[in-house]
Amino acid sequence: MSFDPDEFARQLIAESLFYDAEYDALGTLSLIDLTTSRESIIAAYSPEEEMFVVELATEWEEYEPGQEDDIGYALAVDSDEIGSYSTADDAADVLISKARELNLVPSMTMLFSEEEIN
Repeated sequence: MSFDPDEFARQLIAESLFYDAEYDALGTLSLIDLTTSRESIIAAYSPEEEMFVVELATEWEEYEPGQEDDIGYALAVDSDEIGSYSTADDAADVLISKARELNLVPSMTMLFSEEEIN
């Protein structure tokens, strides 16, 4: 079997969309539009729905490059659901398709609940 970069990317994306109940940790993947420096699409596992949710950003925070907490793009503050998927692989397929269609780049974030951090 030869190396398949599409399958490689799909696997990395699918594995980044995780939820760990023990640590209340959540892996999210954002697709970033570098021309506007904003999150365009956000994906994560929803423990409440027990589904992988992909959303299209519709509003963003104020963003000025060079701030102390600069992550390189404006975070979405509102979004519309594109779809919910029963597997991470299905969500990964949608994310790859959207990234290609809209020329977006990935950014992965791991979130913890407030109680676990303090």
